[in-house]
Amino acid sequence: MKGRTIILDHLGEVEIAALMVDGKLDDLLIDSDAPRPGTVYRAIADRPVKGQGGVFLKTPNGSAFLRQIKGLAPGQPILVQVSGYAEPGKAIPVTAKVLFKSRFAIVTPDAPGLNISRSIKDEGERDRLLEIAHDAAEGTAHGLILRSSCAGAGAEEIADDIAAMLTLAATVVEDASTEMEVLIEGDGPHVLAWREWTAPAEVVTEAGGLESRGALDALEDAKGAVVGLGGGASMYVEPTRALVAVDVNTGNDASLAAGIKANMACARLLARALRVRGLGGQITLDLAPMPKKDRRAFENALRSAFRGDEVETALVGWTPLGHYELQRKRARVPLSEALA
Repeated sequence: MKGRTIILDHLGEVEIAALMVDGKLDDLLIDSDAPRPGTVYRAIADRPVKGQGGVFLKTPNGSAFLRQIKGLAPGQPILVQVSGYAEPGKAIPVTAKVLFKSRFAIVTPDAPGLNISRSIKDEGERDRLLEIAHDAAEGTAHGLILRSSCAGAGAEEIADDIAAMLTLAATVVEDASTEMEVLIEGDGPHVLAWREWTAPAEVVTEAGGLESRGALDALEDAKGAVVGLGGGASMYVEPTRALVAVDVNTGNDASLAAGIKANMACARLLARALRVRGLGGQITLDLAPMPKKDRRAFENALRSAFRGDEVETALVGWTPLGHYELQRKRARVPLSEALA
């Protein structure tokens, strides 16, 4: 099955959005009981954490942790936004840099100015978008970013989106109350799919779409650790308490090039494997044996694969033992927890 298909469905009471690309599960968004990323709180400062440059906050959903903040006194209210999912037993990660994000526009209250996505190269299109933005955001003190999805979109649709985000930002930022409160709930999977998966695609909304389009079988496969790499090679993607371990195996291939072939396949498929499993944190790759001269090609392939991934991932580098490490934002609910 060629092309892109977005499936908006439920498993029981759980809201799910699945993206199928050429018949394979490419991305997966699953709702959970945890506070969603994007949720905005008016939180209350609790106690600083010495040595970590952060402070614990009180929120209606429990304790939160804010890194690198100075001059915040206990009992002081502060506007924060959930930045990811917390590990079990840990505080909710939040940031003081609140963003208001929609399909076409991002409003940045703490960063004034008007910017257009660098992926939009056409100068005529950039001029058109600048004109739309100037008209829609005239007089605002907030910053505005026009996203890549604006390219080719209608002027009225973009202007309405900008106006809605500016209104929402003004309502939240200008609220003078000091009580602890949830000001905005983060977007659920279906809204996130509309917001983030903007490339042309068939959209399936009828009940049972996951099963009829093969996504349910792919989801079951993603619950397992094994990812086929072709030619008998495979990688095991296994989350532990401390990190995500990825073990690359060449299978029955005993040729001299077996290691580099398996490792290059891992580089191409790792981002997707982590996305659909909802995995983040520290990731350690135990690669198949390959000459050191091939490391540069592997790094380039890995960098290229993660360039198109929306979850922030840092390619850290090689360890003395020859492992490769990454650090990935915990932006998704782990599949093993969401469908436990």
